[in-house]
Amino acid sequence: MKSPSRILFSAIVALTACATVATAARTADTMLAPTPPMGWNSWDSFGPTVRENEIKANADAIAAKLARFGWQYVVGDIEWYQPNARAHGYIPRGTVTMDPYGRFIPSPNRFPSAANGAGFKPLADYIHSKGLKFGIHIMRGIPREAVDRNLPIHGTSFHASDVADKINICKWEGMEDTYGVDMSKPGAQAYYDSIAELYASWGVDFVKADDMSQPYHGPEIHALSVALKRTGRPIVLSLSPGPAPVEEYEDLKANAQMWRISNDFWDRWIDIKKQFDLMKAWQGKVHRGGWPDADMLPLGHIGIRAERGDDRASLLTHDEQHTLMSMWSIFRSPLMFGGDLPSSDAFTVDILTNPEVLDVDQHSANGREVYRDGDTVGWIADIPGSASKYLTVSNMSDTERAVHIPWRSVGINAKTVSIRDLWIHKELGRSDALVLPLRPHASVLLKVTQ
Repeated sequence: MKSPSRILFSAIVALTACATVATAARTADTMLAPTPPMGWNSWDSFGPTVRENEIKANADAIAAKLARFGWQYVVGDIEWYQPNARAHGYIPRGTVTMDPYGRFIPSPNRFPSAANGAGFKPLADYIHSKGLKFGIHIMRGIPREAVDRNLPIHGTSFHASDVADKINICKWEGMEDTYGVDMSKPGAQAYYDSIAELYASWGVDFVKADDMSQPYHGPEIHALSVALKRTGRPIVLSLSPGPAPVEEYEDLKANAQMWRISNDFWDRWIDIKKQFDLMKAWQGKVHRGGWPDADMLPLGHIGIRAERGDDRASLLTHDEQHTLMSMWSIFRSPLMFGGDLPSSDAFTVDILTNPEVLDVDQHSANGREVYRDGDTVGWIADIPGSASKYLTVSNMSDTERAVHIPWRSVGINAKTVSIRDLWIHKELGRSDALVLPLRPHASVLLKVTQ
């Protein structure tokens, strides 16, 4: 018979083990971005000018058409605090809306539900009622007007001018909304804590923080990351613009869930072509909970009141759009659709809701370039728990190419394999090589099984 003390010790060990397992389970359940985030962002369609009714309309459309395929974030982009925001650029030192503590709040003329100090909470509640998650864009730093008026930092004896960095400011043409925050000064972390606390009180689930990673503002990235964690609310942090420095990978994955690998990406083939090399630079640095971000998907109806270009359907051809989605998926980039979903065409909805393609993005592993012959490029990815592979081959040239690639050239050691085309959901039979014509800028995305 065991002694009472040994029984007590055994009970404590058992309870400790249970607590450890429970803690691990909670950690797994609450990990931010265990798969690449999928959602919608207003930038490609509405630039700095998006309005509450437009965000709601896209949330409604996502709930109806995309949510069951994994799309869940609804993100309002830049200058929601600018009552007079305009397309095609920014208003230098334009009017902004703030609370008494120098924190931007949504302009009620564009977001009527934000009136009387409600902030984004009513809009977040609406989006949550659809089973979706709500996100906002912010600029690095502290409002210049808050510094000019020397407003107090919430919950402290410090003021805006105590922490402002007027040297390390955003360099974009016309963007004069904020100064940097000097993280060496007392009160600096408190300012970032104060904005994170406000966003959490609104029910924000996603923060896209701009002017952070190119050039790399490590101290302010750290401050915002700490502040968001302190709220106790699970809030995904996405850093822009790019290209983020590859040498900062360890720091990025410790502080954010997404980071841009390019500057702004638009509906031009030249932009897609550049991403091939940027993705190659980041291969092997994609992990659960942290995702190099190849930028938004400028598909469907875009440019309605955008910063770049006029009201248009995406200028990318259907072949180019398939290439974009194939590469983003095998690289495992976050997928943030930029078009206005209610007014986008059926092709756009189809390309966003192909479950076999989305499965590559959400569940593949170890995507890497395995083949490059001039303008013909091949990437392969593993399928966890399976000997099968995903393979995409792209023709980056402006002329049709006759592709003939032996399987060993892409790292598949089999004489023959069976092939399934994921875009058309069709078995193509067995083959001893990949042999097919590829139109200019076109791709195939295949599942290859020995």
